[in-house]
Amino acid sequence: MPESYRPHLRKDDAPQRTSSQSVVSNTAPGRARVSEVLAGKDVTLYTISPEQTLHRAVEMLRDHRIGALLVTDIDAKLVGILSERDIVRKLADAPGRTLPHRVEEVMTRAVETCAPDDLLRDVLQRMTDGRFRHMPVLEEQHLTGLVTIGDLVHFRLRQLELEALHMKQLIVG
Repeated sequence: MPESYRPHLRKDDAPQRTSSQSVVSNTAPGRARVSEVLAGKDVTLYTISPEQTLHRAVEMLRDHRIGALLVTDIDAKLVGILSERDIVRKLADAPGRTLPHRVEEVMTRAVETCAPDDLLRDVLQRMTDGRFRHMPVLEEQHLTGLVTIGDLVHFRLRQLELEALHMKQLIVG
């Protein structure tokens, strides 16, 4: 019998039911990308040249209240990263004589980077495995941002708050 001839049934009057558990709701956090984090934060890039002194770097870190500077050459190409941790290591090696050193003597040259389309869970795993807290974002070899472990945690907490709100709405109605 064709569907158009089906008689009206009681279930036709029932409101459509929803489910709090679905493939989308259970996998959405795993599909979040770096670009989503960058969209919700100030993407000002604080850079320093390799020839600058650690004194200048420390002033920039203090003034901008940040934990790392991107080290770029004259063409704005990423050549390293200088973190508070790098400075502390140098301070331990040369107490009282640290600030006159050049950034290029202390910076981390082997910089781990990511792309805007990278999955957050992969970036977070790389940061955790490598024991670092800052990762520059490159798009076609151009700096487009910097994500920190704090950015990723804050983003995930906002996601969890939104999920909790959705659950509350489903329960309360």
